[in-house]
Amino acid sequence: MLTLLKIRNLALVDELVWELGPGLIGVTGETGAGKSVIVGALKLVLGERADKSLIRSGESTCTVEAVFELADGKEIDAILEEGGLTPCDGEALIVRRVIGQAGNRQFVNDSPVTLQLLKRLGEHLVDLHGPHDHQSLLSTDRQLAMLDAYADADLENYRTLWRDWRAKQAEWEELRDAESASEAELDLLRHQLEEIDAAQLKPEEEEEVTDRCRRAGHASRLVELAGSAAGMLGGDEGGIVNLLGEVQRVVREIEKLDPSISDRVMGLEGAVLELQEIERMLIDYAEDLDIDPREAAALEDRVNLFETLKRKYGATLDAVLAHRERCAARLDAVENRGGRLEALAAEAAALREKTDKEGRALGLKRKKAAPKLAKEIAGQLRDLGFKQSSFEIQIAAHREPSASGFESVEFLFGPNPGEPLQPLRQIASSGEVSRVMLAVKSALADQDATPLMVFDEIDANVGGEIARAVGRKMATLGERHQVVAITHFPQVAATAARHYVVQKEVVGGRTRSTLFPVTGDSRVDELVRMLGGGGKSARDMALSLLDS
Repeated sequence: MLTLLKIRNLALVDELVWELGPGLIGVTGETGAGKSVIVGALKLVLGERADKSLIRSGESTCTVEAVFELADGKEIDAILEEGGLTPCDGEALIVRRVIGQAGNRQFVNDSPVTLQLLKRLGEHLVDLHGPHDHQSLLSTDRQLAMLDAYADADLENYRTLWRDWRAKQAEWEELRDAESASEAELDLLRHQLEEIDAAQLKPEEEEEVTDRCRRAGHASRLVELAGSAAGMLGGDEGGIVNLLGEVQRVVREIEKLDPSISDRVMGLEGAVLELQEIERMLIDYAEDLDIDPREAAALEDRVNLFETLKRKYGATLDAVLAHRERCAARLDAVENRGGRLEALAAEAAALREKTDKEGRALGLKRKKAAPKLAKEIAGQLRDLGFKQSSFEIQIAAHREPSASGFESVEFLFGPNPGEPLQPLRQIASSGEVSRVMLAVKSALADQDATPLMVFDEIDANVGGEIARAVGRKMATLGERHQVVAITHFPQVAATAARHYVVQKEVVGGRTRSTLFPVTGDSRVDELVRMLGGGGKSARDMALSLLDS
């Protein structure tokens, strides 16, 4: 349930901290006092879009924060985890909206979230009904969802099978309707596959073969240069290594006369050894360059093949091989089209059979539950003043499955005896439809897991005893849900477990709306005001409303 609502700088409210309790909560106040601000704040919590016109004049931002205590938060936790957020795990859920001149932000448990995620959470947190929100009851899809909730029908399992069947059927139809390849295209595909396969490509070999081919092409010059460099190092009397040997001999004579020089010339011997190693490496390198002309030609042919294939099929050997896979897939799809069509048809038929079986089970649940729900709603309607009304749930069967099964439903209502029942959408009176909606909500109270229900003046266009019946029905709902009723009717307000008044006042030259609880005499005074007069008779009426 909603335990705390904080509003700051929203329209006429500068600051409001509202701690709510369980049961039916009545909210009253004169027209224009600011009751709509509370509804507006809740809509922001539910993810409704907002703009800077909501910000109180003279302020830069407004904020709304709501704290929910969840008895069963599995669905909420699942949505949070799907959105990458930490689940509540039994802790409070805190929703905060910040509307600013530069932009809007929303947070759940202090983590920023998208508006779409907030809307998904809101669907499981608050069920809000305003003067025109009962229009959702006129939707046959919504009516079917209500029947499924009452029947405890597993629609998701059916929908999963239905979606799988539709996808497989679409795949079969796409392949069936696809243009067959021409013989010329098939010949081209086969030729390209044969050409690429004949090359036996290995992407990792390209660099090695290219390097070997380059060396083979310059083998004579490389042998000449390597021999020249080796001769300069070794050679005869004038070779660098020999000259360094003479230097080494002279340095040894110096060391005999002055041993202190040893540390400064100790690298000379190492230099001689390194140069000798380089000389031997150059000699070996020149010998290895003695490449067979036929091998050199083969390397050149291989490199040319690489370049030819890359010009035709891709910038790299990897791209060439990827093209090969596409050709193979296309050729396989065309040549094996018949077999693939048969396999897809069999898979689609098997899924359709499962879908039909699940759909029939779903339909049986609906047919069994429909008269029970209709009877329950009819009883609730009698409590709301429709003493001789009739209510039925009509089920129409369909041959082909839809996303919702093999049936559609229509709620039929006859408020007056002797008149034919009509679909709810053909009922002109908003007062009648509002009461039907309240009757349906009451009948589905045990199946509805939404923790908070908000009724914003849905008792409009009713009066007297009907208003009192509406109040009692809301109070009964309050035994299983937290219910907030924003009302102008004292008969409804008197049934609330807690009563709050919204009042407009001027402080320091600024108008602001405030909300405060009323109990005892203060509550009686508010009911007297709502009754439209003062004096003993109005006060007695207010007291009788509270006692009844």
